Amino acid sequence: MTQPTRFPLAATALAAAALATACGGGGGLEANVKPAFIGNVQQTEYDGSTDDLLTAGLGKTGLAGAAPGYANAAAPTAAELRRHAIYTNYRALLDMTAAGGYGLLYGPNVAVDGTVTTGEGKVAGGEYVAYADDGTGRQNVTLLVQVPSSFDPAKPCIVTATSSGSRGVYGALSAGEWGLKRGCAVAYTDKGTGAAPHDLQNDTVPLIDGRRASAATAGNAAAFRAALTPAELATFNAQTPNRFAFKHAHSQQNPEKDWGKSTLQAVQFAFYVLNERLGKLSDTTRLQTFARGNTIVIASSASNGGGSALAAAELDTEGWIDGVAVSEPAVELPADPGVSIRRGANAIPVSARTLIDFTTYAQVFQPCASLAASLAGTPYQAAYAAGFGALAGARCASLQAKGLLAATTTAAQAEEALAKLRAYGWEDEAQRLHPSLAAFEVAPAVAVTFASALTRAGVQERLCGYGYGATTALPLAVPQALDAVSLATMFATGNGVPPASNVQLINDNSVGGAARDIVSRSPSTGSYDLNLDGALCLRQLVDGSGAWATRLKTGLDETRRNGNLRGKPAVIVHGRDDALLPASHTSRPYYALNQKVEGAASRLSYIEVTNAQHFDSFIGLPTILPGYDSRYIPLHVYLNRAMDAVYAHLTAGTALPASQVLRTVPRGGTPGAAPAITAANVPAIPTTPAAANAIAFSGTTLTIPE
Repeated sequence: MTQPTRFPLAATALAAAALATACGGGGGLEANVKPAFIGNVQQTEYDGSTDDLLTAGLGKTGLAGAAPGYANAAAPTAAELRRHAIYTNYRALLDMTAAGGYGLLYGPNVAVDGTVTTGEGKVAGGEYVAYADDGTGRQNVTLLVQVPSSFDPAKPCIVTATSSGSRGVYGALSAGEWGLKRGCAVAYTDKGTGAAPHDLQNDTVPLIDGRRASAATAGNAAAFRAALTPAELATFNAQTPNRFAFKHAHSQQNPEKDWGKSTLQAVQFAFYVLNERLGKLSDTTRLQTFARGNTIVIASSASNGGGSALAAAELDTEGWIDGVAVSEPAVELPADPGVSIRRGANAIPVSARTLIDFTTYAQVFQPCASLAASLAGTPYQAAYAAGFGALAGARCASLQAKGLLAATTTAAQAEEALAKLRAYGWEDEAQRLHPSLAAFEVAPAVAVTFASALTRAGVQERLCGYGYGATTALPLAVPQALDAVSLATMFATGNGVPPASNVQLINDNSVGGAARDIVSRSPSTGSYDLNLDGALCLRQLVDGSGAWATRLKTGLDETRRNGNLRGKPAVIVHGRDDALLPASHTSRPYYALNQKVEGAASRLSYIEVTNAQHFDSFIGLPTILPGYDSRYIPLHVYLNRAMDAVYAHLTAGTALPASQVLRTVPRGGTPGAAPAITAANVPAIPTTPAAANAIAFSGTTLTIPE
């Protein structure tokens, strides 16, 4: 196989000079200067055949097929890790089944106008990667810019694709795909998170390309290294061997506070790259040909990446961003945003809570609630009851013993816990997804990561007794060394929030010794109750007033957004059935806050999509999660349409769609064997909705139609 060609950054002079000549003279332009926060830049060219920007040479067919392999999985090459990372991250955000829409409604072979082609959708061009840092090597936020060969200097555009979740730099390829198809440069960043950990036992760390090195050899080139002295590391390993530190949780940087900054830095890096690659020449000096005044920039992504795009737009006082299009954004609202929400005639009693607040609440009550008989027939509920019934029942009993539930039978306790979640902001539609999220340990994974990040807890502080490591098989599940292949390839397979890639959440406070969280024993109850003590400890960081709670509040206040998008045209799409980021805690109150803050100057539209939830990839697992396929449509379709709408507005003045509830049609049929999706399931977003679907804001109250 032909290997990618690597060049110094400025080695595309001949092609750039020809394009610059076509653009005219360079009089009055300033010299192109690398931003001060950018370190060494590595450039790689991809031919669009053997390898490419979007699919790593796999094409539409390969992305839907088996995972690519390694010549030596215990010592993978940078190119192999990149290919597998693109494969994993692309699939992580999308339903990859043809019946669910892949290759028909979205995918590399679907042209920007929606035409379904017979091609593989590979994209030739250049890829540039560098760290953004303050000089200490402690931040090392990864920035990556892709410039497709189809980039048109006469119509320059940039799209941001900040990673979703806690993923690495390729963690928002689904947003980047839209930009590459449009011929735009794509500005990626991992926003200070990332998939690969510091292996504390062996003191090895990930590099920017995913390969591993000893911490001593890597030095400041490490993507992440825990801030431990040699003595601290030795003590930690002696007390808790075979553990890992992850960047989002343990960098002690509270990276979420800088997610907007990281996204803006990715944009600035993209401008530098474009000018260094294609800018006009004055003798041997590249000029700032592409600038804020002549290049369209759309900030986009999903989930945490979507929240990062909104944060960047709020921070943008210099006009780097022209528009915003995001889906299911994670946004931290002010402590008192001064807005209220109604759904139809009913007030939403609890809204605008932060992610750490509602996630720790879910961590406490969701396992018990998932046994509720009223959830019968919802995705994975029967399997959850069969596989987790005894542990979840013990959680219910422990909650009752601590006075957190009043009912005296497991069945009644489960319904009571479910009612608590409903009252805390989960819509009836979202309630259906508690069992599947509980089974996948979603709430504990997110809660531990964000609590650690917000409090700036070092890995050695073992916040609430939690740690990360491999374990032996169930039922004992005690810590052990991770296999070499899982560690070597985690840059490609990990999501940055264990459980993932054979790394588990560990409860170091378990009675009898450390064990995997879900089968550990709470000291206060003596019960195998899914570590209720750990869950309540994290919850106390939100509700309590001790030193750790104060640290969390300080970190949380650094992440709160203000709702001022500075008049930028923007579209948010969010699934009504989202149980991970409930709309009443995120997009709904953010939209209301924006209306309150910007008033008539606001150009934000909010599209709430029925029959859509947070994990499109779950729809594509019909044998594992039957019912997702028959109930839910892919929200990704509407992220693409939001980007279309913002682009059309910026280039042609087309009106953005008004805020509305967009009513979709589930595929129906037998759960696990739903009929193939069609265009009728995902209707277009009308510019002007029917009156019954229009979202209204008056005074300080947002009203969402039933």
